[in-house]
Amino acid sequence: MNLFKRATNRIGMNKISIALCTYNGAKFLEEQLASFSRQTRLPDELIVCDDRSSDATVEIIEEFGRVARFPVTIHVNKTNLGSTKNFEQAISLCTGDLIFLADQDDVWFPNKLERFAAEFERSEKIGMVFSDAALVDENLEPLGHNLWDISFTAEERRKAQRGRMLEVLLRRNVVTGATMAFRASLRRVFSPIPSDIPNTIHDAWIALMISTNAEISFIEENCMLYRQHAAQQLGIDWKYKEKIKERMKRLARRERYADGVGREEKEIARLRKLADILKFHPQFQNEEAEALLDGLSTSFIEESRQKARHYEARKNLPSNRLRRIPPIIKELWTNRYRRFSKGFLSAGKDLLEKG
Repeated sequence: MNLFKRATNRIGMNKISIALCTYNGAKFLEEQLASFSRQTRLPDELIVCDDRSSDATVEIIEEFGRVARFPVTIHVNKTNLGSTKNFEQAISLCTGDLIFLADQDDVWFPNKLERFAAEFERSEKIGMVFSDAALVDENLEPLGHNLWDISFTAEERRKAQRGRMLEVLLRRNVVTGATMAFRASLRRVFSPIPSDIPNTIHDAWIALMISTNAEISFIEENCMLYRQHAAQQLGIDWKYKEKIKERMKRLARRERYADGVGREEKEIARLRKLADILKFHPQFQNEEAEALLDGLSTSFIEESRQKARHYEARKNLPSNRLRRIPPIIKELWTNRYRRFSKGFLSAGKDLLEKG
């Protein structure tokens, strides 16, 4: 039966590669590798690039490779590359038609490869597919939310469905690398991957570049468990359910002015650097793309400036309630309370709360 399944995996179907990057991942790695073996459609190869782990990571992969039902190739870096360049390397070593990115500490649902592959096979125009994921703690206990509750809002999904994915991705990355797969033929459009854009890693760049050349499809269901733990390099950085709940409350209230100024300044720096790089990128060397980039980058930078001013105004309100009235009226008049907070509710709270 297994031999038949392996044969049917390869007849008339895209060859599948998994690109896994590891670094001191021994604690959770075995569960992720086991989830690869449980796939209803097995991968055709697993490419692992280890960034000089000092624990048992390499030994675990080598042992897995001896029993896996698909080829496993491990490359141990001579020097530490960091996550972005390590993924770039792993991607370059893949020989499949479809490349799935994988983190060392997650767990994939058994139908992930099959579900994604079916989406690619639905249309040759689809260049990338990504999905939602269930947030879990280090013991795989549910945290009560999905990844898209934070990373890909309903409004952003509506824009993407209307063909505005490029606009969404220019504003912020909504594609988490561990949930993405793309056609290997599109490596040419995103390689090399820059590592000097503030707050931007490999997944954001790959998604943005692919969006200029092909359709991006997203699966509105969980296809993996996205583990959150204190030692991870990337992630939501939430360890306990209480932190999740508090974070969701703050997002719902949009009351983020305390640290909003610094965040928006970083966002302006990111947008400027990204715009500078894209202006000279081959994918934007046409009038339509240049006009779109100029218009969006200018509007996004101005929006971040306005947010920063609003957060600064709210953070620096006087302790005396009467003296708060003029700056609150100014923020109402500029419409920034409505755009970046909760309108009159936030204004009333600022006026009445104790100094």
